[in-house]
Parts: sequence; C-alpha cells; structure tokens
Amino acid sequence: MIHILAALAVLGLLIAIHEAGHFLAAIGQGIRVSSFSIGLGPALVGWRHRGIQFALRAIPIGGYVAFPDGESDEEGSAQDPDLFQNRPLPQRALVIAAGVLANLVFAWMVLLAQGAVYGVPDGITAAAGIVVTGVSPDSPAAVAGLRPGDHVVAVNGQLLGQGDEAVKTLVTAVQTHPDSPLILQLEGGGSPQERQVIPRLDKGTSRIGTQLQPYGASRYRPVAGVGEWLATASRGFWAITANTLAGYGQLLTHFQATAQQLGGPVRIVEVGAQLAQQGGASLLLFTALISINLAVLNALPLPALDGGQMVLLLWEGLRGQPLPERWTLTVNRLGFALLLGLVGVLMVRDTSQLTILKSWLTS
Repeated sequence: MIHILAALAVLGLLIAIHEAGHFLAAIGQGIRVSSFSIGLGPALVGWRHRGIQFALRAIPIGGYVAFPDGESDEEGSAQDPDLFQNRPLPQRALVIAAGVLANLVFAWMVLLAQGAVYGVPDGITAAAGIVVTGVSPDSPAAVAGLRPGDHVVAVNGQLLGQGDEAVKTLVTAVQTHPDSPLILQLEGGGSPQERQVIPRLDKGTSRIGTQLQPYGASRYRPVAGVGEWLATASRGFWAITANTLAGYGQLLTHFQATAQQLGGPVRIVEVGAQLAQQGGASLLLFTALISINLAVLNALPLPALDGGQMVLLLWEGLRGQPLPERWTLTVNRLGFALLLGLVGVLMVRDTSQLTILKSWLTS
C-alpha cells in the first residue's frame, strides 16, 4: 500500500509542478490569477490568499490555473491591463509554455538528485528472468499483449534463469520456433500470467519484436566528479525525452498497434508502485520519466492542452486580432470533454487489467 501511495504522491507532485509553472509565469509578469487547483471536481480542501482561491480537488487527474475575465470580476473591468487576455502575445505564450518547461526542468533536477544521492548506474544485479524494455508496433509481441516493463520468467514451462543466460534462453526459443506458439510466463502484481506469442520470420530470422534485458536491480557507484554527475543526468534526460518523442511518433504512424500500449492514470500508478518496491533510485527515475511524458503530452497541438492553446495564439498572431471568444470557448470545451473521455476509457481498461484486481475477483 505504501508503494501505491508513493506513486500517487509522485503523480500529484508532477501535476502541481506543471500548474505551478503556469502560476509563477503569470504572477511574475503581474498577470492576475483567480484560482489555482490540483485535481478536478469538488474541492476537498480550499483556502483564499491575496484574492486567489487555492484548492485540492476530489478527482486526482490534472489541474488548472484560472484567470479572471473582467466581466464577472467585481474588482475590475474587461479593459484591465493585468488581465491575461489583455497582455501581449509573447507574455501569454510564456504563461502557456511555462507548464511544459517546469516539467522538463524538474525532470532534469530529479535526475541530478538521483546522481547525488545514489550515484551513477554501474550495471545490474541479476535476478530471475528478463524484462521487456520495448515492443515494436504490429509485432507478434504487440499482438500478444506484451508491454514494456513486463517481467518474463519462463517460456513453455522452462525457467529462464538469470542474467544474460535468461535473455539467451528466450532468444533461442524464439529463433527455433518460427510460426509456432510460445507460452511466456509473466510475474508481477501478485500473481503469474501467461501470454501466447507466435514468432514471425523476418529476413530469415524468427522474431517477436521486443527489446529485452536481464531482470534485476540496477547497481550504482558514487560519481567521479561534477562533470560526470552533470553529464550522466543530461544523457539520461535526453535519452528519456528522445524515447518519449519516438513513442508519440509511433502512436501517430502505427496508431492501431501502439494504442494498445497506452496507459491511463491507473496504469501509471501501478508501474510507479512496482518501481517504488525496487528502491528510491527507481522511483526517482519513474518521476523523471512521467514528468517528461507530461511535458510532451501537454505540448501536443490538441484542444484543451497547452500545445492547443499555443496554436490558438499563433492563429491570433497571424490574423492580427483576437479570435472570437465564443469560438475559442467552444473548441476548448470540446477538447476538454474528449480528453476526459479518453482518460475515463483508459482508467476503466487499466483497472480491468490490473493483476491485483484480477486475483481478487477470482479468489
């Protein structure tokens, strides 16, 4: 339970960091803010400070910073120069971009903290089995439902062993069973599971379309100096960012196959809880990864996301005059409704797939 709470705390912290970026960018430029909320729905805890309503809300998904419009504000008017909509485009763009920038900067700082506290990676202490680190779209592994992070311990009833031998055993089984079913036994979440995967011949070699590495805990050693500390954090930051962008690219180019690997808040918390069990270094890495994912997600040019707001600002700049308020409000509301609908679908799907829940339902 404590690991689940740790993962929830990380998710809530990253949402707060994102919204704090918007908030501080606005306050720093003298733009008036009416409310700062973490979560959606009814307020669980709320207070008012210097005319700003702060709230922690019931639904732990997202958050928002709201700005007065002047018409519903008793203390001001629509012509108030400190209202968000009356500020120049560059200032408004900075406020919108600040949430994404806050998540990116925070991710790099977390990786710096990981290096300062635990050191730099120095190999893996092997345990039984292998871990799936990547799944190619449209591959046999994707069709079978394998996902990054899956822990495979046996193939057709044969235990994989440890270290590089475990990887070699699985690779050999795949290469010697083209077009024949393989039963992979997975562990995690409290109960074993099975996946049936059928290797496919590709350029004369039998493959399932995964990247694998030995399962085990990462070893760390103290940093050799400030240079190595900064370089290691920066390499990790750019590697995670590149992989995240590549993942979204695959979602666009291979949507049907990649969409099966999408996870909502429930899946994020499940993975976070599993990593929290492996120790603080893994939890910090998870924090950096999710922070970068939140940044990239919010940068997408979709309504109700920061990227969508930037597109509207760009359009306004090209037109040379503000967009019709009724039109922008309709677009944002529609986008927000679609976003909530997607999150709801992912939550229902992820909850139904949780191995802990399945074990409880069948016990």
